Amino acid sequence: MRGQWGRLCMLVARDTAILGLTLWVWQGSLATPDAWMPAIAAALLTAISGYVLHEWGHLLGALYKRCVFELPATPFETFFLFRFKRDQNTRPQFFGMALGGFISSIITVIALVVILPWGPLATTLALTLTGLGVIATLIIEVPEFLRVWRGGPIPAGAAFIKEKPPQ
Repeated sequence: MRGQWGRLCMLVARDTAILGLTLWVWQGSLATPDAWMPAIAAALLTAISGYVLHEWGHLLGALYKRCVFELPATPFETFFLFRFKRDQNTRPQFFGMALGGFISSIITVIALVVILPWGPLATTLALTLTGLGVIATLIIEVPEFLRVWRGGPIPAGAAFIKEKPPQ
């Protein structure tokens, strides 16, 4: 986190705005529970908010395990909240970072099922999109986690940085 506090503040502001917009759109959607456009907007923003909360879970796990990572220079540079530095973190740190996202997703799904009102179209659409997000996590992230758990390397990809050797 050293030298990245300004970047973190930008991400907090961005994601607070996303969550605030989601709540505001939900209010409008509930005022007209059978209207398609507000329902679609509320559902899409709920799915985006779920993704944002999942990413924050990863970041909180990374912070808890004292991982080395890089925050994006601008709030809209990437879809990921941060990039995990593969060569500067241990396997237990990877597990902590990964589990943070999984735990956040579980809490978010439970909260949505409990909090969202049953009946409105927006709820049906939001829970459907949330379910698709859970399936995506199961397909993309869980196999990587299990490979590392079984002794494989920490994954490479867009959310990971492999340091280049000095020249």
